[in-house]
This record gives sequence, C-alpha cells and structure tokens, in this order.
Amino acid sequence: MKVTIVGCSGSFPGPDSPASCYLVEADGFRMLLDFGGGSLGALQRHIGLYDVDAICLSHLHADHCLDMCGYHVARTYGPAAPYPLVPVYAPADAPRRLSAAYGMPDEPGMETAFQFVPLAPGSFEIGPFTLTAGLVNHPVEAYGFRVSDGTRSVAYSGDTGESAELVKLAAGADLMLCEASFVEGPDLPPDLHLTGRQAAEHADRADVGRLVLTHLVPWNDQRTVLEQATGAGFAGPVELARSGAVYDLA
Repeated sequence: MKVTIVGCSGSFPGPDSPASCYLVEADGFRMLLDFGGGSLGALQRHIGLYDVDAICLSHLHADHCLDMCGYHVARTYGPAAPYPLVPVYAPADAPRRLSAAYGMPDEPGMETAFQFVPLAPGSFEIGPFTLTAGLVNHPVEAYGFRVSDGTRSVAYSGDTGESAELVKLAAGADLMLCEASFVEGPDLPPDLHLTGRQAAEHADRADVGRLVLTHLVPWNDQRTVLEQATGAGFAGPVELARSGAVYDLA
C-alpha cells in the first residue's frame, strides 16, 4: 500500500502545492482521495492521465473537488474516448454541483465520464481496499475516511473541526493525514478546521503510527503549525505534508 501526496494546500492552491488530493495504491489499483484545484496536473507526474480506478470526495468545497471538471474533459474528449466510467464516491449532490461548476446541464451531466455513488457512513469495498466513511464536523456534509488493504491502513480527516468520529476512523492507523488549517489564536470558529495542536491530539487519542499535517493554508507560517503539533504530546513522528511525498506502508 502506497500513499502519494499530490496536493495538500488548504482552501486554494499554494506556490508549492495544488489543493487537496491524495493517491492511494495497492495491487495495481489507484484511488484518489479528493481532487482539488490544480491537482490534475500534478497527478500526471505520478500516474498516467487515464490510470485512475476510483475517486472518493470527502465533501463538495471547491478545494477538494474542482478538478473533477478538468478530468471530465480528459475522459470525455481524449483521443481514445469514450473511456470506462470511473466510480466516484461522493456526497449525493455531487453530480448536480459538479455539473453546475462545469457549466453544463444536469442531464447528461458528468455521468458521461463518471459513475457517482452516494456516500453514507459505513464500510464498503473499493478494489483491494476497504473504505470506511464517517461524518466529521464541517459546515457542509463532510466525511473522513479510513482506507485499509487488509494489512495497513491510512486515515484521512478531510476538513473537520474537533471530531470524536475522526478518532474512531483513525484508531491504530499506520498513517494519519490530518488537516491543520488554523494557527492557535483567540476566537477560532468551532466545527470548521483544526490547529496543529488539535490534529496531534486527535492522532494521540487514536494511537496512530505517523501524523502528516495537511490542508496547509498558504498564508500561515507552516513552521508554527508544525511546532504547535509537535508540542501537543503525540509520541509518534509528525511532519508537514509536501506535494510529491510518498509513504510506502508495505
């Protein structure tokens, strides 16, 4: 099982990274967790344009799903089109919302390139993976994910405020990709995002093997985010996500 960080910038692409997108691979199967702005270009550094086998969208904010529009173009009008439909596991409103973002009518919409499967809390099989989805705390319908190949597992927070469900999803995971959008300060809004400290506290409660801080908002001092996480009591390795970083969980 291998995890590649395609994009980890929070809210919008940064100078060194696209927005959220994570490539998870096992047994030749390639699955994306989110597909935010700028990630389609960077993805092609790691796999072929048509090598995506499944896509999971944690929620429908643009920085987590907008490059679905560009990928629809690639799979609809590419030189060997039509290509097989890619299953997309996403909140139920995804087909309508993404068609509106692209500027097309609801019918036939993006179903010419994708087969949409509505997300709900629970576990199901995607290729060689068992994916568990759980609702986390964000202003819209938003999911955290746990992905396991039967031997190793990775947890992904998506976007969330403090969340007991995230701790459950991440319990004992080898790798936790956890958002750290906020720097500690007064009057931070609840149920929106985590600080580095809060991300580390979730990782500690979940007893994960390694914590990688993601959704790094470009206007923040990322050294401060990391310092706040490393001082929060989590005993395992902690690092900032970096576009292009690869984690081999074999």
